[in-house]
Amino acid sequence: MTQSEDTPALPSGARDFDFLHGDWRILNRRLTERLVGADTWDEFEASLTVRPILGGLGNVDEFSADWKGRKVDACTLRVFNPESGQWSLYWVDNISAVLQPPVVGSFSDGLGLFYADDHHGDIPVLVRFQWSEITGSSARWDQAFSTDDGETWETNWVMEFTRVSDPG
Repeated sequence: MTQSEDTPALPSGARDFDFLHGDWRILNRRLTERLVGADTWDEFEASLTVRPILGGLGNVDEFSADWKGRKVDACTLRVFNPESGQWSLYWVDNISAVLQPPVVGSFSDGLGLFYADDHHGDIPVLVRFQWSEITGSSARWDQAFSTDDGETWETNWVMEFTRVSDPG
């Protein structure tokens, strides 16, 4: 995609999530229990469609899966802040129907790291989203929680993305 003369160039970092535009199949692995030392995982497939918004300063996706006998529909809104050079990622699903606080961060050397303070039940956690292994046809995302301000992490959800089609 090239910029036309009447379209302003996007700031550095604003295209970091362009790799995600299009349709994907996702293999999900989620820990059956979090922050209790569990080592058993649920696996399920999902589909994802991602499209750009805000003239390229963001994107939105539609996630769909059957998990534990329940239909899960979710959405991630990703918005780039040109002043800070950081992305804010917001998640909402039909289970809680609550827009979650954003994880905030950026990409460096092909690795995207995004953080937020949150809670798992009554336990305060630092949340980390990590994007890695990004190619034209695949990517990896994982979520981890830390209860010790990032000294140690428990990865509790991993998504392996396989491209179904390029954005049209």
